[in-house]
Amino acid sequence: MAFVFTVGNGMPDICDLKLKDLQPSQFYISERKLRDVKNWFNPTDLTNFDPIPVKMLDGLPVMTDGHTRAVAALLAGLESVPLVWDDDELSWDMYRRCVQECKAQGIRSPMDLLTRIIAESEYRQKWDAWCDEMQAEVEQSRLAAEAKADCKST
Repeated sequence: MAFVFTVGNGMPDICDLKLKDLQPSQFYISERKLRDVKNWFNPTDLTNFDPIPVKMLDGLPVMTDGHTRAVAALLAGLESVPLVWDDDELSWDMYRRCVQECKAQGIRSPMDLLTRIIAESEYRQKWDAWCDEMQAEVEQSRLAAEAKADCKST
């Protein structure tokens, strides 16, 4: 992935990014959520399409939300949709773990999610359970690091 156009802060100009340029941070799509998006989605009129939030993480533009909308757009034949730089404070450790797991599972763009659409029950079992476990591990690591730092300062 090469980004030619950048703005003054060294990030790619968000207007130049296509869906294929974005790194997902989840590796499954809920069939039910996709059906819900398809009910309102109009690929010829994106005025009701909330921009997909993107953050730079380790040099990659990472989707922080909107994975189902991205898949719906791809299924409709679109190559780009409205994007916005995400200015929310996020847990980088958690997003980094999500991106690492996506890459390990071969998910490097929303196009790779087209084969990862699963039933809602399976989505909850696979994705929600993985997230819960990962978040607990990241929190446990954070607390251990804080305890270690406290021990060194006393």
